[in-house]
Order: sequence, then structure tokens, then C-alpha cells
Amino acid sequence: MTAGRLIAVVGPSGVGKDSVMAGIHDLMPHIHLVRRVITRAPELGGEIYDAVSVAEFEAMADNGAFAVHWGAHGLYYGIPVTVKYQLNRGTDCLVNFSRKALTEASVIFPRFTVLSITAQPETLERRLATRGRETQEEIANRLAQAEKPLPKGFDVIHLSNDGPLHETVARATAQLQAVRV
Repeated sequence: MTAGRLIAVVGPSGVGKDSVMAGIHDLMPHIHLVRRVITRAPELGGEIYDAVSVAEFEAMADNGAFAVHWGAHGLYYGIPVTVKYQLNRGTDCLVNFSRKALTEASVIFPRFTVLSITAQPETLERRLATRGRETQEEIANRLAQAEKPLPKGFDVIHLSNDGPLHETVARATAQLQAVRV
């Protein structure tokens, strides 16, 4: 049996990663959506995640609960080690990822694809303000990080998410299916 692909979805804050991922899953239900562990309050919404304190996160990391983990924007994010079980069963897994954790992940996961989602700065700013999770200063900091390049050497699918979501999702699923074949 061929191992599944880990599809790391990356892009700046506000680009719509979670919305695109949900749309992909709706059209490709055989893809497993990975639920991250985050040191974010549970009521802040967005993606479905497991909220933990920093102390709980650190204990989990120390005990090997994560396949990969990182810190960004004052929070900690972890990909549960159970993702390896799904991949070993041949299931493709879709996960919201960080550009800074890609190199480490590419060593851990033998079948690794990056889905890089972009949007115009004004689109990002509008979406960040609408979701209401960040202050104006935090929005400015996130926008300043938006143009960070991807590390070199990855199998990358590039996708713009400035238009209607259903069009973005349709392009994403077509590209993911083409890469799978």
C-alpha cells in the first residue's frame, strides 16, 4: 500500500486556508482534515482545533504527542502524531501549516505536497479585520509577514484566493487530483 500524502496548506493569515480546506474536503471527502492543537482560546473560532494552555502544549510536546510543532504570532501549533497512522493507511491528509515548519515536515513525511494559497494585500487586510480575532497592530504584523517566501525544493501547488471561494476550491481540487495521478 502506498502511503498517503501530507498536504501542507500554507499562506498568510486571512488568505482563507480553512475555508479552502473545508471546500476541498467537501469535494474530496476521502481526504482527512487534520485537527491541530493550538494555544488559542477555544471561543475564537476559525478552524476546528483543540485548545490547550501553553503548559499543556509543552507537556504534550515533551511526551511526543506531535509529529511536528512550531510557534508563530505568540501561539503554539502542533500536528498530532496520529496523522502518521492516517498516512500509513494510504489516506491523504490536509493540514493548515506554517511556512517555517515545512523543512522539518518534509523530512518527517515521505509524500509531502505544499498547497500555497495567496491573495492580494487588500483582500488579506479586509478578511483579518472581518474575523475580529486580532487588534489593528496584530493585523499589521500579520500583513508584514504575508510576503515571506517558501523554502526552496518543495512540490508546490500555487493557488490564488482573491475570487469566489467555490472557484478557488474547484481549482484546488483539480490540481490536487492531477498531482495524485
